[in-house]
Amino acid sequence: MRLLLPALLLLALGGCVRHLGAPAGEPAALPDSGPITEIRDRVYTPDDWPRALHASVYRPRAGGRYPAVLVVHGGGWARRSPADMADLSRWLAEHGLVAVNIEYRFAPAYTFPAQLQDLQMAMRWLHVHADEYGIDRARVGAWGYSSGAHLVALLATVAGDPDNPLNPPYGGPVTRPKAVVAGGTPSDLRKFKGGELVPQFLGGEREAIPAVYARASPVTAVTPNTPPVFLYHGSWDRTVPKDHAVDFYDALRANGVDTELYLLNGRGHVATFLFGGGAEEAGLRFLERHLSAPRAD
Repeated sequence: MRLLLPALLLLALGGCVRHLGAPAGEPAALPDSGPITEIRDRVYTPDDWPRALHASVYRPRAGGRYPAVLVVHGGGWARRSPADMADLSRWLAEHGLVAVNIEYRFAPAYTFPAQLQDLQMAMRWLHVHADEYGIDRARVGAWGYSSGAHLVALLATVAGDPDNPLNPPYGGPVTRPKAVVAGGTPSDLRKFKGGELVPQFLGGEREAIPAVYARASPVTAVTPNTPPVFLYHGSWDRTVPKDHAVDFYDALRANGVDTELYLLNGRGHVATFLFGGGAEEAGLRFLERHLSAPRAD
């Protein structure tokens, strides 16, 4: 009974959503691919990287070229693992995408921008090995939750601006995802007061290094060339308050970027991750719209 009541509450709240920026019509869906193949623990970093990092690839078993998604887990930039995103990666592969689920270096042993550079290197590795895994290089997106969402959002905003100082030496156009899905996104790290996760990730308190806090915040790096971004967030999120999503959505819209915001009413940070079915389905539709192959004339 103790488990049943929360489940019933979540079911009741499932229809309580606000979906801002959604297109009027439903896009054509990528077909379900059927059986998938899992290729685990491939090293995606070069030999001289500070430590070897691994990716697991989930892809449709049938031959051919597919759009791909770089998948990045959360955990406050300091813990958890790609296992958190394994079910999502399988689900994406079942819907005709190649999911590349990666690990990255953790704070405090490694501070920003190490984690962003890991993602930039993962995108480069993905493109180099596209033929091996049946990836269409022209159709690569990214998906993350919590700190993973922060990292994919930052990857997108940085790569969308050739003048962003976080591009050298590993970024650049090849690291720009064509579309991003980001859940529970810490979009403005300057808003966090207290706690240890953000200071240990950035290497100091906000008052001591304000420029780093600003530079590490995706909301400050939005340009008209930022790729499309789908945001989903729990309205009761106390770990990352929903104004992070709202402010990011507003900044994207102000720059003319195609964006959607899916707010799950009554959900906190963890519940949105565990029970985000409707949001994830909407995020997949967003990717389908932006990663589908162009029609032949």
